[in-house]
Amino acid sequence: MKNGNEMKIGLIQYNPKWEDPESNISIIDNMIEQLTEKVDLLVLPEMTLTGFTMNPGKFFEELSGIGTQYFTKLSERLKTNIFAGIIEKNNDEYFNSLVHFEENGLIKARYRKVHPFSFANENLHYNAANELVITKIDNVRFGLTICYDLRFPELYRLYAKKGIDVLVNIANWPVTRIDHWRTLLKARAIENQCFMIGVNRVGSDPTLNYSGFSGIYDPLGNELISVVNEEKIIICEVDLNIVEETRKKLPFLEDIKLI
Repeated sequence: MKNGNEMKIGLIQYNPKWEDPESNISIIDNMIEQLTEKVDLLVLPEMTLTGFTMNPGKFFEELSGIGTQYFTKLSERLKTNIFAGIIEKNNDEYFNSLVHFEENGLIKARYRKVHPFSFANENLHYNAANELVITKIDNVRFGLTICYDLRFPELYRLYAKKGIDVLVNIANWPVTRIDHWRTLLKARAIENQCFMIGVNRVGSDPTLNYSGFSGIYDPLGNELISVVNEEKIIICEVDLNIVEETRKKLPFLEDIKLI
């Protein structure tokens, strides 16, 4: 990061092969080879190496798992932070998780999805978590969320009250409701006066099609970057000073009454 205020972020928007972690690692590696500049953070879609599978018993990760080991080594090799989607098992419970791999190859944080997508029966295969997870890159505070969480502003309000700078949502959000995705990302940025990062996949799985629209919105809701139907690493540099400036100029968060 430059002076601790500017951050270069890469959004990896890609088309994962269904339930095929090995092939998806190869796809990501090929994309990474095209990366010509150093970034501070790479963000990948929900359930990064499998797609939105309802087969967690086959694809859950332990510390020795293929995805965990891959992202650990990749973050260390690139000397950058990575947010990736990992399926976890804890005792007899499965979780749809977002894991922060920090630049020295260590796991810094793990967020487990609070709202499994009952409309697609995700709640029958994955357990719901019940806690916020804030992670930091240098002095920048990130609030972590996954896909369907985006429809529940209460979760994001709780993050805002804790003073986060950036909200993140990784997703497999289908094309049939993509206008909701874009509208909700913008709304979460505006109402919480912070940057909002959304990373979605493209392509198709056995039941749905995806158009991406991964992007970043600033604390006033301006769309800084957004890409549709393209498999690429989307680079955007953000000035974190804008968060504090916006909240001082428009001190709306001070008036929240969570009744």
